[in-house]
Amino acid sequence: MSVTLVPGLSRRRFLGTGLVAAAAFGAAPAFALTDGQARALIDSAVADINKIISSGQSEKQMYGSFEKLFVRYADVPQIAQSTLGTAARQASKAQLAAYTQAFQGYISRKYGRRFREFIGGRIEVTGARPIKSYFEVISVAHLKGEAPFDLRWHVSSRSGRDLFFNIIIEGVNMLASERSEIGAMLDRRKGNIDALIQDLQNS
Repeated sequence: MSVTLVPGLSRRRFLGTGLVAAAAFGAAPAFALTDGQARALIDSAVADINKIISSGQSEKQMYGSFEKLFVRYADVPQIAQSTLGTAARQASKAQLAAYTQAFQGYISRKYGRRFREFIGGRIEVTGARPIKSYFEVISVAHLKGEAPFDLRWHVSSRSGRDLFFNIIIEGVNMLASERSEIGAMLDRRKGNIDALIQDLQNS
């Protein structure tokens, strides 16, 4: 595998270009997506999440189930490229494919750990509303012994399918958080995308 170094890629520039990419995503055509379709997608995703957290599976099995769920309901390529920022334009096709695959497993394990905290609880979809050219679907997490809190899902048809491209859990924006974290990881590796891919595979 070749090694691509991204010269002069600072965290500040990474984040700035990531926000530009996010703005472009939000401005993209919404196709024929409706609030009912957006809600139906998240209703289905939430039903599957509730099944996983109440399944009694082992931690490893749950992570595998969450990865399948992520692939089914999320726009993985769009999320992955958005988190990689300007480095995505300098990566080879092979590197971008490898990064997307590594990011898919990494994000599934990371958010799988978060959703495992919901064991014994449930998630309930409560509504949907249009924002620019995508929809925000609002849900509430009910955990034992804790006050309910919001989960918000951003859904678009930009890829030609109804898929979510962001989650906001208790006010924490997944895309913004991952752009920052991936940007910092890439900076520490001096822009070495192959090293980043290896680290994500082991995270």
